[in-house]
Amino acid sequence: MAGPFVLEIRRGTRSASLLVREASLRSLPADISLAPARLELRSAGACGALELPPGLSLAPASCRGLQSLPGGALHLRLRLREAPGGAELVYNLRESLKPQKNCIFYCQSCGDVIVKERKFLRVLPLPSENWSALVEEWCCHPNPFAKSTLHPQRDDCFLGDTFFLLNSENESHVPEPPICCSETGHHASQNGSTLKSKENTRVFCKRCKTMLGETISSDTIKYYVTEVIVQPSEESFSTIPRSQFVQSMVAQCLMELSSAKSTFRFTIKGDDGKIYILIWLLNSDTLLVESLGSPSSHSVFTLFGDTFLPNSGAVGTWNAVKVLYQPCVKSRNKELADAWENDFGVHPLKFPSETCLELLLILGLSTTSLPPSLQCMNSFQVAFLKM
Repeated sequence: MAGPFVLEIRRGTRSASLLVREASLRSLPADISLAPARLELRSAGACGALELPPGLSLAPASCRGLQSLPGGALHLRLRLREAPGGAELVYNLRESLKPQKNCIFYCQSCGDVIVKERKFLRVLPLPSENWSALVEEWCCHPNPFAKSTLHPQRDDCFLGDTFFLLNSENESHVPEPPICCSETGHHASQNGSTLKSKENTRVFCKRCKTMLGETISSDTIKYYVTEVIVQPSEESFSTIPRSQFVQSMVAQCLMELSSAKSTFRFTIKGDDGKIYILIWLLNSDTLLVESLGSPSSHSVFTLFGDTFLPNSGAVGTWNAVKVLYQPCVKSRNKELADAWENDFGVHPLKFPSETCLELLLILGLSTTSLPPSLQCMNSFQVAFLKM
């Protein structure tokens, strides 16, 4: 049966960091053997092994920095002979949402159909959230776009950083947002005039009442990428565990923005305008190989929770991002949050407030799965988000 190993691989530097959890080191002495494609642990007559995935080869002679961490875990670093390719993503929105393809929109929480079969002629990326302010800064004449809005037409889908916009014209099955759920108590007038941004009305799933997005105007709805799954119409709905889905979508947002805009610091804001988390993207080329180990180690929370490991001897391989974070709920780290909010080098990401709290819980569980000495870095907490 596989032993409780965690192998953190950096594809860019062809290096790896090996963590042997304390649960497997309770019977000392213990011998750890490393081969190019296999890790093995022998302790008190028992033997646990981890077979590495194809394409991954270690350089055993490069081991260095072996140390015993507080709590009983072992940690060492080594080089790779061969760096593996990336693992398959849990879910890829851009692959599912393409022009000229029929697709269906589902509530991620319960699987209810939100938008029936649609085919978009155009799927276009939106500019950054503050693009209009930038135009005013750079134009020497009045802003030519001041009175225009970027709203999708009937067969358009516009993609933002954390959301997508759909035209709801003639869509009788689009969820009707209850007036009582409006953030300001207002609702669209009968003549269909555009709602002001401060009067955005929440949109809920009819079945499970999860918040899915907001109405932007009388014919435009914004759906958050963490709340809706888009799948080709020829495929049946497949359930993805909530924690797994949120991690994947947030991690993909961080990766895409850091690559496109060379920004690595983010504020996670709720739809109520409050900052919930400060995130600093540390590594985006991480591949994690993890084994849960024997049933006796089930009390140890794995980096992604037991839902990602189908049985006690399972070994999983995942793309992941390594982040530093600070929680900001209940006015924690308020001064730092205010400084980041006013820093042009920090990119804001907006999600439903409930999802922000879910993300904070996921990050906290990932942190507690690490040995105490690896949980913090420069006053920030350390965590992984799986893709």
